[in-house]
Amino acid sequence: MDGTLIGLVAFASVLLLLGLRVPIAFALAGVATIGTFLIFAMRTGVFMPDRAIRPTTSLVFSNSFDLIHSYDLSMIPLFVALGHIAYRAEITTKIYHAARVWLASVPGGVAMASVMGCGGFSAITGSSIACASTMGRICSPEMLSMGYDKRLATASVAAGGTLGSLIPPSVLFIIYGIFTETSISSLFLAGIIPGLISLLGFLLVIFVWVWRDPSAAPRFEGQITRAERMQAAWEAWPAVLLFVIIVGGIYGGFFTPTEAAAVCVSAAVIIGFAQRKLTFKALWESVRETCLQTTSIFLIAAGAKIFVAFIALTGVANDIVGFVTSADLSVLALLLAIAAIYLLLGMFLDPIGIMVLTLPLLVPLVESYGFNLIWFGVVVIKLLEIGLITPPVGLNVFVIAGVVGKEVPLDRIFSGILRFLTVDIIVLALIMAFPILSLLIPSSL
Repeated sequence: MDGTLIGLVAFASVLLLLGLRVPIAFALAGVATIGTFLIFAMRTGVFMPDRAIRPTTSLVFSNSFDLIHSYDLSMIPLFVALGHIAYRAEITTKIYHAARVWLASVPGGVAMASVMGCGGFSAITGSSIACASTMGRICSPEMLSMGYDKRLATASVAAGGTLGSLIPPSVLFIIYGIFTETSISSLFLAGIIPGLISLLGFLLVIFVWVWRDPSAAPRFEGQITRAERMQAAWEAWPAVLLFVIIVGGIYGGFFTPTEAAAVCVSAAVIIGFAQRKLTFKALWESVRETCLQTTSIFLIAAGAKIFVAFIALTGVANDIVGFVTSADLSVLALLLAIAAIYLLLGMFLDPIGIMVLTLPLLVPLVESYGFNLIWFGVVVIKLLEIGLITPPVGLNVFVIAGVVGKEVPLDRIFSGILRFLTVDIIVLALIMAFPILSLLIPSSL
């Protein structure tokens, strides 16, 4: 049986299984294992299953074993733990409170503070969904109680939560770096400028929204003193310190990303106990949730690694490269096609699932065009960000809908999201058109 045909059928089978809500780890590993078995069993043209058992088990176990024992993968539980500990120690929420105080007199200030809080939360946790879930519980109910437009109160947090994918550290960047064998440190640094541009774009959306419709955000009638502003800013120092350790330590060459994560976890625990915000019970809950979340990510990564090895065995990636090369697609046409694929899949699948499913086919293709894989990684993560708020799925939107309950219907949240989606598309176009936005900081190392 032709390897390319098996690969294409396998890819379609994975999509079907995901559509049937089969967990992605089992869908990838199961299809890859069966496909590998068929390739080895039919190698001589005659179905001989006894000759396929040993090479199939060798491929499955060796690839999953090598991945789980990867040094780079060890930073995922560290950054996940950092997010949970920093939240329970009230380190991440202090950024929102500081922005809330400083922007109180600005029209739409609470919504802007929510986006900035999401950006600060993302700079420590690296998880978009965790960011949307955590900040949604804090920000959206407060804005709704203040009389904010329901679309603005929910959509601003859902969109702000996507910043966790691009602003370092990012779990998606870690997985991308492992599967493409690119520098995770460079990927982290490459996401800084695009992430900040996205954050500023969201703030601009809120400003224009409230400027055109003042009733969307009631004005703050109280008075905040300079001393209160300085106090709020000072209380946010632990979050700033952790961000400086991560970005400054990596950029300055003092730490690897894994070492930076370990230092930050230790610092967050010490700060939490020193400020009496963290208890042993809360620390244990953080560890428990970290284990659950990390196990899920590791299972997906292991299944994806097996699937990558299977795709390489079929040769389907090389055939796709040959087909696209013979079609003589322009760079613009290729990028538009890739964007369309990611945006389409983003309507139905979660970001990790989309990435591990598409990278085995797309990386050889973009390499044949001479694309920089660091820049392409930023493009991919930005596309995955957009998928988090794209209907009909939009995982971040569903997270916010779960937080606010029946008070704000799902269609109202998506209605507000359209404004932020417009900015996301503009930022994506800028990243594609000007690679220097992504490569400036990494190239300066």
